[in-house]
This record gives sequence, C-alpha cells and structure tokens, in this order.
Amino acid sequence: MIRAIAALCVFVLTALPALAQGTGVSFGGIRADTTQPVEVSADQLAVNQNDGTATFTGNVIVGQGEMRLSAAEVRVEYATGDQRKIERLHATGGVTLVSGADAAEAAEAVYTIDTGVVVMTGSVLLTQGQSAISGEKLTVDLNSGTGVMEGRVRTILQTGGGD
Repeated sequence: MIRAIAALCVFVLTALPALAQGTGVSFGGIRADTTQPVEVSADQLAVNQNDGTATFTGNVIVGQGEMRLSAAEVRVEYATGDQRKIERLHATGGVTLVSGADAAEAAEAVYTIDTGVVVMTGSVLLTQGQSAISGEKLTVDLNSGTGVMEGRVRTILQTGGGD
C-alpha cells in the first residue's frame, strides 16, 4: 500500500510541471479524413465576394467524415485565387468538436483544412470517456489524432483504485 502511494506521489509530482505549462494529449477518437468533403448546415448564409468569405450563422453544424463541429457562427475562408477551395473555417460562439467518444468545447476554433489542424481557444474543456482536461488552448492534429493542451491545464488523474 505504501509503495502504491509513493508511486502515485512520484507520478503526480513529475506530471504537474507538464500540466502547468502544456501537455500532450492522445486524441484517438478526434480524427478526421481531411480529404473528405466539408458539409455545412445553418439557419443563414452571407457571402462576401470582396474578401472571399462566406459566413454561416445560427445553429451551424460542420461535418467532415465522422467529425462534427457546431457553433453559433462559422466563417469560411476560401483560398486566394480559388473560390472553390476552402482554406480555413473560423467558428465562434459555443464551439463544440465531436469525434467518436471524444468531445471538446471552447469559445472559438480555427480549422485549417489542408493541414488538418484545429486550434480551439477560450476556456477549453476536453472530455474523453470518464476523463476531462481543461485549459486555454487546445491544438488538435486530426490526421494523427494527437494534440496539445496549453494555458493553466487542469485535470483529475484517476488512480485506478478505490474501495
């Protein structure tokens, strides 16, 4: 019993510096096939030909393969010179990203389509099954299923025991 407590203390003490500065997180469930088409549904769409954007508002849901992103507003930014190629999606207002059993919530998110990277900022909460981790910035690579949480990272470490 004393060895188990000592091992837990060593684990927690070595993990705390990483949690305070930023920590790598496995995102087995948050993955997407970035070659698949992006489907968007919303209550309203406004297109701006001058700056090459389209803004979806009201109950916005973005889907790509198994991944779903919902928000109050999503601005679609097209590639310069090619109005058919989406470069980036910028979501604001109660953003939720779901894939498999994993889900993340934040104030805003920017999804760069070509790289498959989603950067979520503002009171980020990630849940994976019974586990939860929070911070101020979450960067997820949808291609590899990996990510980094930064900014006063907090979590509860389950010890696996308990009577």
